[in-house]
Amino acid sequence: MDDIKTVAVAGAGTMGSGIAIVAARAGFETYLFDTSEDTVARARKQTEGFFAKSVAKGKLTEEQVSEILGRMHGTSKVEDLATCDLVIEAVFEDLKVKHDLFGRLNDVCPEHTIFASNTSTLSISEIAGGSGRSDRVVGMHFCLPAQLMKLVEMSPGLNTSEETFNKAWVFCESLKQKPVRTQDTPGFILNYFLVPFNNDVIRLIESGVAEPADVDRAIKKGLGYPMGPCELLDLIGLDTQVRLCEAFYEVTKDPRAACPPLLKRMVAANRLGRKTGQGFYNYEQDAMFGG
Repeated sequence: MDDIKTVAVAGAGTMGSGIAIVAARAGFETYLFDTSEDTVARARKQTEGFFAKSVAKGKLTEEQVSEILGRMHGTSKVEDLATCDLVIEAVFEDLKVKHDLFGRLNDVCPEHTIFASNTSTLSISEIAGGSGRSDRVVGMHFCLPAQLMKLVEMSPGLNTSEETFNKAWVFCESLKQKPVRTQDTPGFILNYFLVPFNNDVIRLIESGVAEPADVDRAIKKGLGYPMGPCELLDLIGLDTQVRLCEAFYEVTKDPRAACPPLLKRMVAANRLGRKTGQGFYNYEQDAMFGG
């Protein structure tokens, strides 16, 4: 295999945009792909805003930002990913959607291209089964917000070759991320704890024990978390939490993973968090977190 030089991220939502920032910032030519041109344009605007804050805080110079943005290419055409050495999917937690995407990519990308999945609940082996190259598929679960958080859960599927896993691991380290190896089990490490925990928080609020701000304050001050669970849920997107619940509960049957009624009502009311301006908190804009 050739060295990884050109990277693509499929899915220009909150997670995908953050991963693309990480890759471009580390010096890789980076494509951000989404079937929606509007979503790609929105991600670009948010990314520019993120880096503008980085310049204002003295973390980067305008020249550095210009170089980073020059390495980032938005596209809605899957054919534009034909030169990529690694493609990281960050689309919906739906096995059929991931199979459809990797099937299209398998027809476009060269034989050496590694496919990585940012899934946080689904089986890497099952995802790889629809890829056409199961030995070159690996799990790479970044943490939200990817542009700030360093941890990446690295998970091989049953057919993932050691060469593929090692190459993906070295790439992850070249991003200045901190990889940990996990087995291909539901939720890996983080979401094994987080999905039920966040649901417990939602049920606590629904039962009237405390308001979101008080829950977050207690968790941050008492447990030392940098972000409260309601703040995190608004960042992830309440609709994403629903999909996580559905995927995680399907494979574990853990009652704590079942979707809370309040969560379903908030999604039905389009109170999805930062991306719609209202979730557990209200937001004036949908700017990317951090900078």
